[in-house]
Amino acid sequence: MTRRQAAVKRAFDLVVAGFALVPVTPVMAVGWLVATLETHQNGLFRQARVGRHGETFDVWKLRTMKEVPGVDTVVTTSHDVRITRSGAVLRALKLDELPQLVNVLRGEMSLVGPRPDVPGFADRLEGADRVVLSVRPGITGPAALAYRHEEEILAKVSDPERYNRDVIWPDKVRINRAYVEHYRFSDDLRCLVNTLWSVVDGRVPAHGKGLATETQPKGDRR
Repeated sequence: MTRRQAAVKRAFDLVVAGFALVPVTPVMAVGWLVATLETHQNGLFRQARVGRHGETFDVWKLRTMKEVPGVDTVVTTSHDVRITRSGAVLRALKLDELPQLVNVLRGEMSLVGPRPDVPGFADRLEGADRVVLSVRPGITGPAALAYRHEEEILAKVSDPERYNRDVIWPDKVRINRAYVEHYRFSDDLRCLVNTLWSVVDGRVPAHGKGLATETQPKGDRR
């Protein structure tokens, strides 16, 4: 990514995120209230993620999961009992990601880019793969779109954690590396449109059937 491309991308992030926060703030407020009432915890959830240059930051999300004794896997599938009723709706409509517009304004994230993962994955990238860490992580991205049905894939395998680690994660790195190495602003626009379309074209899952596009630590995994 050239300096000019980076400047255009950042300016676009600031304008869109700034204007978007005005109409979505009431939506976030309602989501926060519902999540708080259903989980009996703060409906606004923050979690350490690996960002640009491998530095960690706190990503903000609306809480979509509750603690269930005896369930502590780090990978979420479509059958995860920890996903609340409101959480299933928030995740299906991507509303749980709306607080990350603040992360965008703070310069920690971009609208489009590799999804920020928890420590133990992205921070361990080596060699040429570390180019993925040269850009800000995104609210949406090419790998997230490619694996928008990841929860269904993981639900069908006998060992979701192993499959995520050995199959899905390496493929996401491949996709994100190609995105960075061949960056075009038009790809960001296309990714945003496809993300919106995937939400409109999708359906709200039943209780306990959420979306999972990343590995997550105990608490709130997406």
